[in-house]
Amino acid sequence: MRILALDLGKYKTVACDYEAETGRHRFETVLTTPKALHDLISDREPDRVVIEICSIAGWVSDLVRTLGIELQVANPTDERWHWRKVKMKNDRSDALKLAQLSAMNQLRLVHVPQSEIRQWRALITYRQHLVQRRTKIKNHIRDLLLREGQLLPRYRSAWTQEGIANLEAMSKPFSEVSLAELWRGELGVELAQYKAVQAQLQEVVAKLDELGAANHGVQLLRTISGVGPRLAEAVVTMFDDPRRFRRAGQVSSYIGMVPKQFDSGETERSGRITRHGNRLVRSLLVEVAWCALRHNPWARETYQRISGGKKSRKKIAIVAVGRKLLVRCWAMLRDETPWQCESQNAVATARAA
Repeated sequence: MRILALDLGKYKTVACDYEAETGRHRFETVLTTPKALHDLISDREPDRVVIEICSIAGWVSDLVRTLGIELQVANPTDERWHWRKVKMKNDRSDALKLAQLSAMNQLRLVHVPQSEIRQWRALITYRQHLVQRRTKIKNHIRDLLLREGQLLPRYRSAWTQEGIANLEAMSKPFSEVSLAELWRGELGVELAQYKAVQAQLQEVVAKLDELGAANHGVQLLRTISGVGPRLAEAVVTMFDDPRRFRRAGQVSSYIGMVPKQFDSGETERSGRITRHGNRLVRSLLVEVAWCALRHNPWARETYQRISGGKKSRKKIAIVAVGRKLLVRCWAMLRDETPWQCESQNAVATARAA
């Protein structure tokens, strides 16, 4: 088998043409452009192309797929990929190791969806970045006023229309403030940024709502009490094809909500969760799990059963609820069925009747 391993760079790519049977290999450096990579792959005619997951892995994957060649996308964070006690590491050694691990089928592979799903994922991530940017502006405004002896109301009341109007009344353009009131000019700049980010966020959310309304999977997950559009769209785009997972354990491991295992001899110990996979989906699951305790009988009973009423098990229980919720989302998307999970108390009452 001929394997073409590509160590993708921002401007240049180092390719390793590797023969799996003999181990013979040769290197070539090309520009990281669609035309240069297309010509390289067409000239080499490999049986398999191997790349690492990175920001440009999407369009490279599309290019390889159009040529009808087997593609492997590796996760470089896997333990087998780590370089330990290595004296020399460069692009050539990276490409060679990528080819060697692929020949031994020792790579942890990553699923790269089609362009439409990647664009949807990127928009979801961009919305999160806008939310974080808005939060930073809010915190800076609070700190600015605190420095001047002004206290904003807590929580959301400071950012209502009335609250924004009060802040605007305190702000002034820099051209109108004296040296003793420069903070008012700074407040005006921050408010302008806040309004701009808020308008951009509303535009992005409107587009996401439009995409979610047209997607059957998102509407399916919205039938779960407590699950909103943000978690539903994030889960749908993360799974892409739910049938690529065969069992619930793979889903839990994929999102990183399973405990680390430390087994040696007679010692068996479980640690914290691995935190592999999509961090945004994982945080949304925990956030929704807390909210679902008020609206979803199944989530509330699951939480109470795992926590056992102990404060020390609250975080363990809420992570378990989030993991079980994700598994049920996966099963719903796989079988294309709405939420049907009744609470255990409701089932017991029905049987007693």
